[in-house]
Amino acid sequence: MTVRVVVADDQDLVRTGLAMILDAQDGIEVVGQAPDGLVAVELTRRLRPDVLLVDIRMPGLDGIEVTRRLAGPDVADPTAVVVITTFDLDEYVYGALQAGARGFLLKDAGPELLVQAVHAAAVGDALIAPNVTRRLLATLAASRPAAPRPQPIEPLTDREEEVLALVARGHTNAEIAEELYIGVTTVKTHVASLLTKIGARNRVEIAMWAYDTGRVGE
Repeated sequence: MTVRVVVADDQDLVRTGLAMILDAQDGIEVVGQAPDGLVAVELTRRLRPDVLLVDIRMPGLDGIEVTRRLAGPDVADPTAVVVITTFDLDEYVYGALQAGARGFLLKDAGPELLVQAVHAAAVGDALIAPNVTRRLLATLAASRPAAPRPQPIEPLTDREEEVLALVARGHTNAEIAEELYIGVTTVKTHVASLLTKIGARNRVEIAMWAYDTGRVGE
């Protein structure tokens, strides 16, 4: 199945470069490019791509508002959004994740990770690049105002706690299966249970919840 992608970035060179990298891959087709947030929202709603790759800082609407409009909690049919950032300790990234982004990449992550992120987002297995997961979430979680830590609807099992920690560190289902010596199908079952128990919409929110509750990053 071909993954249809819209690329949104206000820098022509960056946007064109990202589109060229993705278009050169088997199984990926860039169906639209947007130079600002307003166009990104319009194109995405009209073209219904599988994945929107969006810059965090753009004119018109920034990446946070674009994400909220296309993947927020009130969106009936959310788009898989992956945010790209320079990560100069960008305080907006956490807001983008809260708004519904499935993950993010650094702009210097390289073609291989970019392609992996797009494919992962398309199947709902997206998450923050593993090499920066702990740094980003731990830093931004520490900067948030103190608040009572959220509790699961039902207690997590020992195995769910193990899966939670690995999801929060950016591991894919296949990597978790290998780490815990269990099947990928079993991992998916545990992830589905975590989503239900902690009231998360996706794997990014699982990771954020893990940091918010002190299970990871402290």
